[in-house]
Amino acid sequence: MNASAGDLFGLPPEDRTSSPYTGYTRAHWEAAADGLLEAAWKWATPGGARLDLPGPPSHSGVRSDGLEGYARTFLAAGFRVAGAGGKDPNGLLKRYADGLDAGTRTPGRDDAESWPLILDHHVQGQPMVESASVALGLRLTRPWLWDRLTSGVQDRAEQWLRGALRHVPAGNNWYLFPYTVAGFLESVGRGDAETARARERASELLEHWYRGDGWYADGDGRAFDHYNGWALHLYPLLDAHLAGDEKESALHGARLREHLESFSLMFGGDGAPLHFGRSLTYRFAAGAGVGLGAVTGHTPLTPGASRRVVSGSLRYFLERGAVGNDGLLSLGWHGPHAATLQTYSGPASPYWASKAFVALLAPDGHPLWASPEEAAPSEGPDRVLSVPAAGFLVQSTGADGLVRLHNHGSDHVRPDEGESAADEDPHYARLAYSTVTGPTSAANTADNHLSVTVGGARSARRRIRPLGSGHGDGWGWAASWHLPVFPAGPTTVPGLRVESVTVARGRHELRVHRVLGAPDGARAELTGWATDPDGPLRSLLRGLHGWQASESVRAPQGTAFARWVTVPRLGTEVTGAAVLVALACLTADPEAALPDEAVDATVDGVLDDVVDRVEVAGDTVTVRWAEDGTRTRIAFGRGTVTVDHG
Repeated sequence: MNASAGDLFGLPPEDRTSSPYTGYTRAHWEAAADGLLEAAWKWATPGGARLDLPGPPSHSGVRSDGLEGYARTFLAAGFRVAGAGGKDPNGLLKRYADGLDAGTRTPGRDDAESWPLILDHHVQGQPMVESASVALGLRLTRPWLWDRLTSGVQDRAEQWLRGALRHVPAGNNWYLFPYTVAGFLESVGRGDAETARARERASELLEHWYRGDGWYADGDGRAFDHYNGWALHLYPLLDAHLAGDEKESALHGARLREHLESFSLMFGGDGAPLHFGRSLTYRFAAGAGVGLGAVTGHTPLTPGASRRVVSGSLRYFLERGAVGNDGLLSLGWHGPHAATLQTYSGPASPYWASKAFVALLAPDGHPLWASPEEAAPSEGPDRVLSVPAAGFLVQSTGADGLVRLHNHGSDHVRPDEGESAADEDPHYARLAYSTVTGPTSAANTADNHLSVTVGGARSARRRIRPLGSGHGDGWGWAASWHLPVFPAGPTTVPGLRVESVTVARGRHELRVHRVLGAPDGARAELTGWATDPDGPLRSLLRGLHGWQASESVRAPQGTAFARWVTVPRLGTEVTGAAVLVALACLTADPEAALPDEAVDATVDGVLDDVVDRVEVAGDTVTVRWAEDGTRTRIAFGRGTVTVDHG
């Protein structure tokens, strides 16, 4: 345990009888919540309406950031007090009641306490995000806070909150903010046609964004990431649970259960969630969906496995410097890390991590806390799982607890948006992500990327078009294609297209690419996992067919996991059509035997003890695995890919 976090928060001794994997109990969660809140409240304004935490402001400005500090910590306080049946030993609710009073007296006024008005997302939208946290905090603590306010304060709070119902959200999970505000107002007898329409509109969009397999797109595009758990599932199911609405609970609960079938595998044996997608500074909020599933009973996990995942995630970050010596959550991943952030991130943004404390709604004695911890899904046998709706392939290895996500379906491109290379997002564009590696910065060589260089410009991957996925016993595959776009010269090359297939088996990844329409003088390059060469991780990238050269490239800006990393890279000249085959591997298992170096093999040549034969005939690739002689056959068609294994 990080000594500073343990000392600052007064965490109790570990309980390895009840919690053999993490040592954490419900008391640890309460102590962590109390510690985070106490540290944050040291930065409150005199009236308590804003928590102006130190650090560089977001693009929304310091007044909005101060409201963010109040609202997001209120979430943690709400879960903490509600889960304890109203017990509030630290007097948290008095502080939030005073802050609500002060912040709503003259909204929009430029003074030390007044909250900014809620306007359209493109004008002054951030307060709409925070309105949902304020509303949810009030709903969770209603008997002990809202019901004790004067009618005047209640009326002012309602008027400010209604700004969320009367203005335009961003076209994604933001529609759940007015939904949550409306749910609170209806729960206290202040509902009307305006609240009903806000909830109807959000519900309509949720249906539109639901893609199956328990996964929602975050808007009209194909953005699949942690927003599924900490927003798109959390708000509607928690609303239904608090309202006692069995019909809505059944609908949203069934979807969360299916979501957790795949998502629960996306936490490593060390507790880390996948480093993938935006807003990663919310850290252990990634476990919110797992905790909510345990609280509501809508989960495929046993209570002991649920606690293992959520406590493992909380402990992972507390041990690795997420909390500084001042007790505040920093902007970053482990500690501060600028490359993890978006422009909307301000000093209080990390406190959306408060959503993980939804687990505290399970009271003392609940099976989540009373059942002994059990292994997380990633701590069992090796698994490969495809998620067709999202275009994901999840690969876990029990020997080292590593989880890898092969991305053939999630990007961050709106349907109405062009594919500019300048807007490439390292947190979506890469072929693969893991629980122990982060993407390299945009200024360094991109890890896990197939690029085509034309006229000295290296291509980017933006919009990702899935071509299928599937899995069987111990193996799985996923495929996609993309249009290479360039940051200099012509944006695109006529006819140029890249099709990509990943086949996962054990710790190994077969990476097969077909490049079509490459102009004279083009060069293809494939990179692998970015790792610290002096660390415990080993990264392999070996050419099996079509690749001519291999090298190790430095990425001095490092990743969220290492200050300085190297990236393996293969390269070859391509003209017209080319089929390229490589073997990749990321492992922390010291017993793992890996091939020594990257070499190009002749067709039908004997390779090593992983793959002993590769045959490429036109657009069909057949690989024989050395371990058991099974064959994987990949056939490219006209805009299609078929994969057989056996």
